[in-house]
Amino acid sequence: MPLFLAYGFGQALTDCFQTDTDSISSPYRPLVQGLVSRGRVLAVSLSGLVAGVLIMGLLNPVALIFTGLAVVGLLTYTPFKRRWWGGPPWNSWIVALLPVIGRLTDRGYNPAMFFRVGDASALAFLLAVLAVFFGYANFVVMGYFKDISADRQTGYRTFPVVFGWKANAVYSDVLAVLVALLAGAAVALGQPLSLPAAIVFAAAVTVNVIAQAGIHRTRDEARSHGPIANVVRAFILYCLAISLSMRQEWLIPAVMFYGLFELTLRVRPEKAQV
Repeated sequence: MPLFLAYGFGQALTDCFQTDTDSISSPYRPLVQGLVSRGRVLAVSLSGLVAGVLIMGLLNPVALIFTGLAVVGLLTYTPFKRRWWGGPPWNSWIVALLPVIGRLTDRGYNPAMFFRVGDASALAFLLAVLAVFFGYANFVVMGYFKDISADRQTGYRTFPVVFGWKANAVYSDVLAVLVALLAGAAVALGQPLSLPAAIVFAAAVTVNVIAQAGIHRTRDEARSHGPIANVVRAFILYCLAISLSMRQEWLIPAVMFYGLFELTLRVRPEKAQV
């Protein structure tokens, strides 16, 4: 539950520090409209994150290091987002800590075990963490497309504000290639190679290609949410492919999970928000 809820609490926390640009690009948000106060959102998000940190710490005290770093990273994210070189990697290392923290819920698991030489499972896990890093970075970079005008007005020097739409699309392409290579390598290390994992991985690559082609075909911020949604789909599918390469028996739960994800995406109240 802490891992499931952590992303929502983290988003709420960072939103408290970005109302300037959100008031232009996302005026429908309750925080921007004043329907909820910044103080209350901060209190709820920090309380939830601290509770999660404590729960993970009870499962494995070593996890306190990584969960603490993640919370600090969230609190310091906005200044990095204002710089073209900072936003994607800063956001992504925080998300990449989640699989590490999840692995540490195995009581007594030592982080040194992540780096055992000659251990295929350790290598697969390291590749999976890197795939999460670059996959989420692509979501961040792609997400910038819908906020270019707002970021420019509020002084955010994001990559597309500084270098333009086409350069940002190419940046996204590079990240898409990296996540495909890393996730593919992680899946290939599964013993034996899982057919469901291979099929889901192929689906992820296909959806990611569609997303990349889509963002190259448009210059309209209002239409960028389609490719952004496909990048999120690809990210989820890459993660599920890696999971299935390690646990083939999770196929039915994985299908259910993805179905719920698509349902949530379909019924979201604001279609431009992914």
